[in-house]
Amino acid sequence: MKRLILYVCAFFCGVSVPSQAQTLPYRNPALSVEERVEDLLGRMTLEEKVAQLRHIHSENVFDGQKLSKENMETFCRKMSFGFVEGLPLYSENCRDNFMALQKYMVEETRLGIPVIITTEALHGMAQDGATIFPQNIALGSTFNPELAYRKSSAISEELHTAGIRQVLAPCIDVVRDLRWGRVEESYGEDPWLCAQMGLAETKGYWNHHISPMLKHYGAHGAPVGGLNLASVDCGMRDLIDVYLKPFEVIVKGTDVKTIMSSYNSRDRVPNSASKFLMTELLRNRWGFKGLVYSDWAAVSMLKSFHHVAEDDEAAALLALTAGLDVEASSNCYLTLVEAVREGRCSMEAVNQAVGRVLRVKMELGLFEHPYGMDGWAGPIRDAKKIALAREMADESTVLLKNEGGLLPLDINKLKSIAVIGPNADQVQFGDYSWSKDNKDGVTPLQGIKAWAGDRVKVNYAYGCDLVTMDDSQIDEAVCVARRSDVVVLCCGSSSTRFIRPTPVPSTTGEGIDLHDISLTGCQERLIRAVAATGKPVVLVLVAGKPFAIPWEKENIPAILAQWYAGEQAGNSLADILFGKVNPSGRLNFSFPQSTGHLPVYYNHLPSDKGYYKKPGAYGNPGRDYVFSSPAPLWAFGHGLSYTTFNYETARTDKQQYKETDTIRVSVQIKNAGMLPGKEVVQVYVRDLVSSVVTPVCQLKAFAKPLLAPGETKEIVLCIPISELALTDEQGNRFFEPGLFDIEIGAASDDIRHKLKIVVGDYTISENTTAKVTPGWKKPIGREIEISGIVRDVQATPIENVSIYSVYTGKKLGFTDNKGTYILKVVSDDRLVFKCEGYKSEVIDIKGSKTINVKLGAE
Repeated sequence: MKRLILYVCAFFCGVSVPSQAQTLPYRNPALSVEERVEDLLGRMTLEEKVAQLRHIHSENVFDGQKLSKENMETFCRKMSFGFVEGLPLYSENCRDNFMALQKYMVEETRLGIPVIITTEALHGMAQDGATIFPQNIALGSTFNPELAYRKSSAISEELHTAGIRQVLAPCIDVVRDLRWGRVEESYGEDPWLCAQMGLAETKGYWNHHISPMLKHYGAHGAPVGGLNLASVDCGMRDLIDVYLKPFEVIVKGTDVKTIMSSYNSRDRVPNSASKFLMTELLRNRWGFKGLVYSDWAAVSMLKSFHHVAEDDEAAALLALTAGLDVEASSNCYLTLVEAVREGRCSMEAVNQAVGRVLRVKMELGLFEHPYGMDGWAGPIRDAKKIALAREMADESTVLLKNEGGLLPLDINKLKSIAVIGPNADQVQFGDYSWSKDNKDGVTPLQGIKAWAGDRVKVNYAYGCDLVTMDDSQIDEAVCVARRSDVVVLCCGSSSTRFIRPTPVPSTTGEGIDLHDISLTGCQERLIRAVAATGKPVVLVLVAGKPFAIPWEKENIPAILAQWYAGEQAGNSLADILFGKVNPSGRLNFSFPQSTGHLPVYYNHLPSDKGYYKKPGAYGNPGRDYVFSSPAPLWAFGHGLSYTTFNYETARTDKQQYKETDTIRVSVQIKNAGMLPGKEVVQVYVRDLVSSVVTPVCQLKAFAKPLLAPGETKEIVLCIPISELALTDEQGNRFFEPGLFDIEIGAASDDIRHKLKIVVGDYTISENTTAKVTPGWKKPIGREIEISGIVRDVQATPIENVSIYSVYTGKKLGFTDNKGTYILKVVSDDRLVFKCEGYKSEVIDIKGSKTINVKLGAE
């Protein structure tokens, strides 16, 4: 009875009674989480509930690098909140500040509900002093999920040391517009690659007691015009199969607790107000039990940006009832208190969201361990983490071109090296980094100088900047190139620092979008001038996205894409240039020929790269385009090595599969070169005939074995048959029996083996493929002359169509530039009409003297 009286007194007086509180049901870990949540909800006031749906931001409670007790008490008013961040804090100041704030929540608020302490950690903890790992675009190009797991495991140690329990990562957006500034935050253009890298990174956090937050939920990676926050124009099938595929894989494959909504809209509905996305799909279909957290100020943008709400309350009600639980950075949810009291919002809706927040806090063990968990903290930026950053950089760099085997450079045959370019002596860590200072990393120039030592003279020139047309320093760069044996030319882009002022303008990063993806400023002029010296040039693209560099591909002998490779980028680059490291990165984004060639992703629909198959050029105009082709400069999956890999055999474990089966693809790979190396074995699938249009191919498995010189390995890759399902107009998946190609190769455009499989109850028709096969039957008819015209389905004549006899297999002739032909044939033979880019047609002559043919596109 005394305890009850004391508790009641404490309830009304607003004081904390930690020892007695231990007996309350919501603090009893022996009870189920649901029982504890229900008990706590029943004890909370409406104001306390709404506070759980809100976020404390650094400007609310911190004064520089210190927690302001006065600010905290003014803002919190003896109530615990849902989340808190301290992004401007240095890592060394985090723990003391956060623990003081958590102590206030646990010991000085009425119910002692702990707060979730969160931060950004896209490629390293955002606080000053933390390890800077390679950016996501670099991690994706490793094609190595193990590195993603190890990265998040290492970051988890630093987070525990800083007193942080949740990260606003991983970013699993599938990106399809290269003008967008946030390309660098993505693992790539492919949903399966993004899913596998994100799955590994999520597990790395979760297995080390850090709660990851998947972002940004909704169609996000192809904003109209490449402009940040712009809407995404996509149908239901692309929404499910492309943009949300990584979210579905991770939600179903892990116990992830939090997801961040995105700023933009699809089909005129803002993603942060979409009940279909956050309730029907995420929770009802996929079974997600956690909470949805708004991107910063996304709720207020329903009013100020999307104009679907007239005031803060209307924005709050739209988001809350759609299934968005926590508001970050804006204050619309404050209006929920009055809205509930006046009947415009149900208490049920508030309780549902608050219950999700409390459930996550209990499942994270915050009530039992509000001040951290023993045994999980580790040193910040120690030698082990720095070595991991370097290993990731080593595996992420992509060798795009190596004409004449220019790379690796033999340092014993060089007297001098020119290191030139705007990124030659400047670190480029990428957005969401706490630094842009050379003292916190290794530049290419520093890495090359360390390698050269006193053996080789290193000459340096800046050349030009990234954001102006000032070419006044190009002549100096040319002079430096002329007096050197070889040139390493470092160009590309530059990102801003996260929430910290940056004196130098940026060309990539959040909100830093480009209208043109040619190299910015005078970089192309610099490259041409240096190349004109006749010195061998290695172009290193240090960048956060692919750029259109067709002239460079044609004229520069060696090209590397390093992306933003973290604090050890310069050392890693030097190791690759001089052959200590064999490059093994592969393109996670296709390179376009120009901005006008966008989009350029590999997994396009059959109709989306032209119909006429007659690309042109200046002086020789064509169709699909008049003066170009729709092809990429380099395709997804491309990447060279200093050794050679042979794909000797490939097979599937069977040829016909049931719906519940898994395809097992066995590939025998041999390192036929003289150096050890890693090869990215890629398996693509193509649905040959389906009731809806499907991509020309889709990545469904990959592996990255290490092989010694002369070594042969058999690699087994698995594809669940469920990955071959189709999607209907409501976003539901269904299975359709059919014939599929399994394509095994070194890139999406470098397929070494193609295997056919049958899935489900499907019978292969005799006419599935047309072949030119001698010996069909011996014609007995007389010789006749026939003529005709061959056109496409739009009635345009097709020239250079080859015409074969089925009986002999021999070529009889071809069409002229008007699509016409005249042939001598046997009256009862069969003819095959073949032309690249079109489906072959087999025609029975049957004595006809005029045969007009129509060819459809492949």
